[in-house]
This record gives sequence, C-alpha cells and structure tokens, in this order.
Amino acid sequence: MHRNELLFRTKSALDAAAVPFYRLFGRRPWSFGYYTTKKRAIEDAIDQNAVSPGVELISDFGVAIDERVVEYAWLVGHLRDRHEGGRILDAGSTLNHDFILERLPLKGAELTIMTLAPEKRCQWYDGYSYVFGDLRKTLFADNVFDEIVSISTIEHIGLDNTLLYTSDRNRAENSEGDFLSAVQEFKRLLKPDGVCYITFPFGKRENLGWYQVFDDAMVDQLLRRFAPSAYTIEYFRYSETGWRRACLDEVKEATTFDVHSGRGWNQDRAASARAIACLRLNA
Repeated sequence: MHRNELLFRTKSALDAAAVPFYRLFGRRPWSFGYYTTKKRAIEDAIDQNAVSPGVELISDFGVAIDERVVEYAWLVGHLRDRHEGGRILDAGSTLNHDFILERLPLKGAELTIMTLAPEKRCQWYDGYSYVFGDLRKTLFADNVFDEIVSISTIEHIGLDNTLLYTSDRNRAENSEGDFLSAVQEFKRLLKPDGVCYITFPFGKRENLGWYQVFDDAMVDQLLRRFAPSAYTIEYFRYSETGWRRACLDEVKEATTFDVHSGRGWNQDRAASARAIACLRLNA
C-alpha cells in the first residue's frame, strides 16, 4: 500500500472514531469528526436524491456542513437526469473522491479530471484520466466534452492558489476577472449539445485572497462570456437550521466564513459559504 494511502486511511479511521466527541462538543466545523460527518451527509444526500430540481430540501439539511453537501447532490441529480455515457470533464478535481466516483452515473464514466497539480490521492486505477494544467488555457481540442463540471472552482481562478493547491509561486496571483477566461474555455470544449455545471459561493462581493465570493454582476459577466443557448440558476442559503433553497434577493448580502483566517465566524456554525449559486448552462 502506498504511504499516502496508508496515512489517509489512518487519519480517516481516527476522524471516524472522533464523531461522538464532535457531536458532544457542538459540531464545530473542521474539528475532529467533521470530515466523517460531512462524508456521510454527502453520501446520504446523493443516495436519497435530496437536491432535486424544484424540490425543497428537508428540514435541518446539512446543519454545520459546508456547501459540498448541496453541490454534490445537486450535480449528481442533474447528471442522472441527462447522462448518456458521454465524455465528462471535471474542471477543478472536485470529484476526485472514491465515495463520489463509486456512485452512478460517475462510476465507470469516461471522466477526465483536470487540476493545477498532482494530488496525494487519485483514482487512476479505475480508469479515470488526470490532466494537470491551467483551466484558462487547456490543451484539449474544440467540442470534446459532452458535459463539463466545475464545482466551487472558478472562484479560485486567477487568485492565490499556493495556500492549498500548488507550491508553484507563479500561482500566487490576484486577477479577479480571470474566471471569465476559464468560462470561455469551457464553452469551447463543449460539444454543440453539451451542458456545463458551475457552482460557486455567492452573496456580498468579497475577495479573500485565495478565492472570491461572486455577486449578481459577476454572474451577469459569466453568462455574457459563456453565451448559453439556455440556462438555469438555483440559489441555496445556509442558516443555523441548515441549507435551503432561496431566491436571489435572499442571498445578495450573504457572507462567508474563511476557515484559514477565521474571518466571518459566528454561532450559526457555517463551515464556509452561507450562500451558493448553481448554474446549468447549455452550449
């Protein structure tokens, strides 16, 4: 067994053992026991199809869990409705988890995962392809993919990616508008009948250095650059009672919690964003 895999399994086992203490001491996000609790919540949300289009979320959905519990279930629900075995690009490597890739329709899919730099754990042995590079300018040909997935990635593009994603100091950038270059690239890579799924933190405009919170003006920019033939936007809002669907006016002033600086923490136990936008864009 590879050393990194053994280390990961050991850490996962210790985290699972800490779940009772995580619950006992108030379920504080990112404390011991959080990873296991989050993973189980995501698995349940996907398996129960909990984020179906137009359907309200159950009460207490994702309390003290970050936005992935919504995003993964939202994405898989859309993929299940549409997926016909085509080529998928994971633009940002957010799907690179065994508990995500072992579930249909991603299990056995013709999936290419693209991110800045190699990660410690990869699922290449199950036939998934990995490409490392810049999403603003890829090496793929035109009209390659049937579907492109970009889950909580574009908010990092053009900003400082050295905190978590790479040691390359050239990636310590501050170009807030560079996400538009990636969006334009997504459009180029899609087949004429393809679909792109993009999610990101939404609310009160903010640049945290390593990612930014989008507002309505930035969404308008994104839509103009992609120029979809059709699109839908779904908003979700977090509060102390968990995640729920929301309208635009309810999320315009939403704030975020930055786990690395502690900025934005309060007693609602938000683990990261307090609102997200989920876009489905038809080429």
